[in-house]
Amino acid sequence: MKHNLFLVLCFFLAFTASAQTKSLQKSPPLSEASPASVGMSAERLARIDAMCQQAVKEGNVPGIVALVARKGKIVYHKAFGMADSPSGRAMKKDDIFRIASQSKAITSTAVMMLWEEGHFQLDDPISKYIPEFKEPQLLKSFKYSDTTFTTEPASREITIRHLLTHTSGLGYGMIDGDERFKMMYQKAGVMDLFTTEDISIEQSVKRLATLPLHHNPGDAYTYSEGLDVLGYFIEVISGMPFDQFLRERLFDPLGMEDTWFYLPENKASRLVAVQRKEGERWTTYPVTFYDPQYPVKGAKTFFSGGAGLSSTTKDYATFLQMYLNEGELNGVRILSRTTIQSIMGNQIGDLWAGTGRHYGLAFGVLTEEGQAKGGSGSVGTFDWGGYFNTQYFADPEEDLIGIIMKQTQGPTNDQTGWKFRLLTGQAIDD
Repeated sequence: MKHNLFLVLCFFLAFTASAQTKSLQKSPPLSEASPASVGMSAERLARIDAMCQQAVKEGNVPGIVALVARKGKIVYHKAFGMADSPSGRAMKKDDIFRIASQSKAITSTAVMMLWEEGHFQLDDPISKYIPEFKEPQLLKSFKYSDTTFTTEPASREITIRHLLTHTSGLGYGMIDGDERFKMMYQKAGVMDLFTTEDISIEQSVKRLATLPLHHNPGDAYTYSEGLDVLGYFIEVISGMPFDQFLRERLFDPLGMEDTWFYLPENKASRLVAVQRKEGERWTTYPVTFYDPQYPVKGAKTFFSGGAGLSSTTKDYATFLQMYLNEGELNGVRILSRTTIQSIMGNQIGDLWAGTGRHYGLAFGVLTEEGQAKGGSGSVGTFDWGGYFNTQYFADPEEDLIGIIMKQTQGPTNDQTGWKFRLLTGQAIDD
């Protein structure tokens, strides 16, 4: 009996030691307020209305939800057009979107939470924790006729930092810019992005580890499945399924009740349809190399750290506000201010030279050059987007958040992303 009590106590202490801590700071949760109360012009914010209404009217997007927050207050949150054109369902502010690559910053945050606990160093080789990545290989030759290939040893091991910064040399299968990697990934059964199939991230990541790299780790920036590898890495370090870790350690503490890999039944009806343009009509996007209904059907076992989550504009704004608050929200400390300084720092040297941006450990970050070009925010503004046409940015200097979500695939004349960002900035009036 005493032995059992000892085990229970050990489990309790281990769990509480890794739980999110209370903070000396206590910024309130996001709430609504008038634009004037936080130095925003209601009249100028109304220009976003006109832009969104025009985009829907002209058929450039079927529907939009847009949110603007400043100084912890939501000053603009509106829905336009259709969530599902064929069924006639109108868009609502709390509708749920597949956020795809917006998942990456969330996964990176989870990695840095574990880093803060002292479980690993960022320059540790990933093979220390996932041995299948030991002695990585570079692609030397490839035969298109049968997809066979030869390799040569890479000059160095893949590190956790390489995976966070897309400099590992890994590729991205179906959306890779190199046809050879598309073919190799597909043949090996590596899962890209999202799926209804019965596969785990562990299975997919270990298959990925057998394949060659685009380049030596650290030598170039190649958008990759590195964040999927890190999703499995989080499972290894934490001893928890990745979805459970995010729920208990990040989503619940922040009150992100609508952010999931796979939606509970009572939320499924709020999922926005993926649509494409056929002539003058918006139609439901069909099953291609993935089933667009993956958040609500299928095996629901693949927790893609790079692309698998669905969320709302308010939930994602809550996540970004935690960053603007330097790691804290509502009295819960997710990350230290000092950790966020590292996350926002330039982690890739001059690999993005001339773009007006650098890449940190979770986001693209605006430089002085980028600010000078205009329309993108202040130095330090961080941003990214998602495969289904979602975009976001957060400006620490102005304490400003902008999120615009749509759900489209295929060619459109959608200009709402850059216009929304510009129109949000021009509405500052203090």
